Amino acid sequence: MLKLRAVTLAAMLLLSLAVILTGCSKKPAPADAPAEAVAESTAPRIYVTNEVSGDLTVIDSGTFKVIATIPLGKRPRGIHASPDHKTLYVALSGSPIAGPDVDESTLPPPDKSADGIGVFDVQQNKLVRIIHGGSDPENFDISKDGKQLYISNEDVSAVSIVEAATGNILKTLQIGAQPEGVKVSPDGKLVYVTSEETGTISVLDPVAGKIVTTFKVGHRPRNVAFMPDGKHAYINAENDGTVVLVDAVKHKMVKAISLGKPGIIKPMFVLLSPDASKLYVSTGRGHQVFTIDTKTDAILGSVEVGQRPWGIALSPDAKTLYSANGPSNDISVVDLATNTVTKKIAAGKGPWGVVVLER
Repeated sequence: MLKLRAVTLAAMLLLSLAVILTGCSKKPAPADAPAEAVAESTAPRIYVTNEVSGDLTVIDSGTFKVIATIPLGKRPRGIHASPDHKTLYVALSGSPIAGPDVDESTLPPPDKSADGIGVFDVQQNKLVRIIHGGSDPENFDISKDGKQLYISNEDVSAVSIVEAATGNILKTLQIGAQPEGVKVSPDGKLVYVTSEETGTISVLDPVAGKIVTTFKVGHRPRNVAFMPDGKHAYINAENDGTVVLVDAVKHKMVKAISLGKPGIIKPMFVLLSPDASKLYVSTGRGHQVFTIDTKTDAILGSVEVGQRPWGIALSPDAKTLYSANGPSNDISVVDLATNTVTKKIAAGKGPWGVVVLER
């Protein structure tokens, strides 16, 4: 009888302990519980290539929230939308990053297998394939019908003509050293390609498949913006601290517009407003974006946006400018009515290029 009572007492104690533990404990969340989805607005999306982290940041411009980060490959830089805005193309390169003061002989060898043009489906929000882009593609532009890409191949001083549908390289032509910026003329008949080291513009006739002329514009040109009539274009001259106005019919320099002291103000990217009344210029280590009146070529003002602004883009209504600030890993939002920075959005590492598309 004593033994039975002991067993019963032990059982009751165990039951009581179990009840206490059950009441005090909380059920843990499942280990594989999905992350909460970021709510999206119907506002345009901002797409940012991140050269160092090798990915694409997608931002909702209505909420300024990052809604996706998509791996792309090595060194994504130049980014452009197809004419129908259904596809984004991104230049990828396996060449190691080297700043202006870096001894390239100390760098690791390039990974040529990483060179290419990433094809990103906007609707699916994913990278669907990578096509050939020649050696070390940095930037490019797209033909008016969307069938061809014109790509700068920096390490071999060339420009490649690539068929967008197949990725076949149709032709590669030698041009000035360190080509970067590529821009198709408004009528689609010519392509301007900048060469940083030689300070020249190579003029490509894509139908004939040849360089028709080359002309000087200043030190380290990187980007081109054509006026809508195609008669003139603006080109940055980084090391001169200027933007150069060129005659795009005669293919010669007209004048240089000084933005500041060379070496401190370093013009990088040039972008026209939709009505072409204003030219916006990012200035890299100059930390600013300048605004130029294209009727008078006078400087209307500038705004400090962040560390080394490079790529810039406008909202579809042209009321807001976005700048990619490489070293600070963010995007600045500029209200153009007041010419002030209203917000900064964290991106990936080393943001380089920016494109904004309607939903």
